[in-house]
Amino acid sequence: MAGKQVIGNLKLRIPGGKATAGPPVGSTLGQWGLNMMDFINPFNEATKDFMGKNVIVHIKVYDDRTFDWVCLGQPVDDLIREKIKIDKGSGKPNLEKVGKISRADLEDIAKTKMDQLNAIDLDGAVKVIAGTARSMGVVVEG
Repeated sequence: MAGKQVIGNLKLRIPGGKATAGPPVGSTLGQWGLNMMDFINPFNEATKDFMGKNVIVHIKVYDDRTFDWVCLGQPVDDLIREKIKIDKGSGKPNLEKVGKISRADLEDIAKTKMDQLNAIDLDGAVKVIAGTARSMGVVVEG
């Protein structure tokens, strides 16, 4: 008898500490026949430090209608917008610039997200974050 089989991998962007049975949580978990309260209460408890800020959650759904989940914290684009105090990235990042970000700010974000980035060292992580910033129309200094 093999272990439980994964039948779904879900990725959701939910306000920390504020998950409810409504969309996107309720509709997504409902499709898979999962008990949403088994997710909502532990999620809200675990993410209360992120209150009101969006966080990324990966949920693995198993064939016996159980699941487990991992919170990956805030998305990189949100962290960049927060650092340089802009509401949104540029619609035309190659033409219209919306702000500037320093190497120090990039390093701060890279340290926060290091365990989730495809990078060997801090320098590589900073390059990944800088790429995201550039794609948002943010000028990378240094």
